Amino acid sequence: MRTASGAEEARGLLAAAPATERVALVDARFVGHVHALRLALTDPRFPAAAVPGALTTQPGARAALLRAMTALDGDEDGPQPVGAPAEAQRTAATTVAPCEPLADRVATALDAGGTAVTRPELGSLVAAVPADAAARERAEAAVAAVDDEAVRLRSAVKARDGFFTTFCISPYSRYLARWCARRGLTPNQVTTASLVTALIAAACAATGTRGGYVAAGALLLFSFVLDCTDGQLARYSLQYSTMGAWLDATFDRAKEYAFYAGLALGAARSGDDVWALALGAMVLQTCRHVVDFSFNEANVDATAANAEGKAVVGTPTAALSSKLDSVGWTVWVRRMIVLPIGERWAMIAVLTAVTTPRIVFYALLIGCAFAACYTTAGRVMRSVTRRATRTDRAAQALADLADSGPLAELVARVLRRPARVLPGVLPFLIALAGGVVVVATAAFAPLKSPWPGYAPFDSPVLILGALVYVLTSGFAVARRMGGALDWLIPPVFRATEYTTILVFAARADVPGALPAAFGLVAAVAYHHYDTVYRIRGGAGAPPRRLVRTLGGHEGRTLLVTLAAALSTREFDFPLELTVLAAAVALVALTESIRFWMSSGAPAVHDEGEPA
Repeated sequence: MRTASGAEEARGLLAAAPATERVALVDARFVGHVHALRLALTDPRFPAAAVPGALTTQPGARAALLRAMTALDGDEDGPQPVGAPAEAQRTAATTVAPCEPLADRVATALDAGGTAVTRPELGSLVAAVPADAAARERAEAAVAAVDDEAVRLRSAVKARDGFFTTFCISPYSRYLARWCARRGLTPNQVTTASLVTALIAAACAATGTRGGYVAAGALLLFSFVLDCTDGQLARYSLQYSTMGAWLDATFDRAKEYAFYAGLALGAARSGDDVWALALGAMVLQTCRHVVDFSFNEANVDATAANAEGKAVVGTPTAALSSKLDSVGWTVWVRRMIVLPIGERWAMIAVLTAVTTPRIVFYALLIGCAFAACYTTAGRVMRSVTRRATRTDRAAQALADLADSGPLAELVARVLRRPARVLPGVLPFLIALAGGVVVVATAAFAPLKSPWPGYAPFDSPVLILGALVYVLTSGFAVARRMGGALDWLIPPVFRATEYTTILVFAARADVPGALPAAFGLVAAVAYHHYDTVYRIRGGAGAPPRRLVRTLGGHEGRTLLVTLAAALSTREFDFPLELTVLAAAVALVALTESIRFWMSSGAPAVHDEGEPA
């Protein structure tokens, strides 16, 4: 830390700091809580951040900082401690001096120059520059009146969480997060521990014994405690990282789906084949998430208008939701019935310990199906009653979530002109119709050829259904995805692809088909989740070369259909699914790891679904 006598010297010290370092400008008169400074000066997610009397910039905003200080050349405001890197200072505050501190003036100049300066919400924390001795005494009294550590612990917990997490996990997991922080553990280490615990739980479930199921349920709950702890540790210690974003975004799904596989393996040891139920639960849960992601991306920056074109806020559905929010107990009921991860994992853990895998999956399918219908119906009602103007960013995000491959791109280019005149809801209906056709043919078309000498799975009707799906998939995305219900198109594509794989594997009725299909859907789902979290992080979708290499949803659906229709021996189909799963996993994981390990990945801690 260096001390400058004025603005000119402060600018010189900042300019002399290594270009790769984060720097901070803190007024020497600053009075406030340590955590107030910590929030402003150590959070890695923002290029520039400030609280009264303190400002920090990342290396990317250093040039803008110097320009802003040059524009203020000649202003003097007393000694200015300058730090690089910015460490939380142990001082504190409440009232602002009549002469605005240099750090505040520079922050204002940065904002005016186009560099966004984040100002963290301080709540009851104190941060300011007192004007005189009396003001300083009042500020110090205000600091003493608020427990800095208690505020820090409270802020480590997500503001909006599920009932189970809020009342059964967070009351003690926050202290576990503090314990980890004081021993130098990182959120990534806790995330990895959570994954390892869940994998051990899956292995226990795979034993197929009652003791194994009880141990699996207990370990799954402990894994969830660690899952809450890693995010709380990141917020407590402000340790956000690119690697943490990737781990946090993918491990929750890996843990849950690995546990499904463990339950299926355990049931098989008892002679009960529940692989179809396990795969159905994974399909349903993944499609629920895609509905959430797609709807949010479509509406996060949309504007609405009434019949006269005037801007409006909300819809009758949203108004009803807000009214219900004013009745406290309804908030918790509505959070519970959507079966968020906390309630879902608690249900899985308890039922695993006391019942059978089949009952676990029945309960999971029923609960998730109800939750999916409830949330999707509400969002459809909001969409059709709200005339929203979707931004180009949102339309592009939906197109990226569609995961259209080269075949759908070709169809879209050919049909772009007629697609422009389609009524608003028709693209969604076209996508839905194509999905129904391919799933129906997979489920009901004859699997045996009428001609002797041919193997099962060579019916031309199967291939025809997949070709129809390719055409409708391209037509549905041929125009800009700005329609009221266009956000439903990506979920339709996900449900169609996953369900087609499930149906073919179930109808194959050969050993290994359903486990191979489970692996394929898991690999493809990973690619889709990776796309979502890249978009959420502001980094855009994966490169088009990756999507084309993986074939797009329509290409993979056609390939699986061809494999089913042209298999010549009983065990060809499971082998083909396994090879395809391995190829998709290898390509998707390689590109994903390369991206998230690169400097271009977003340094964010995504909150994911409410726990």
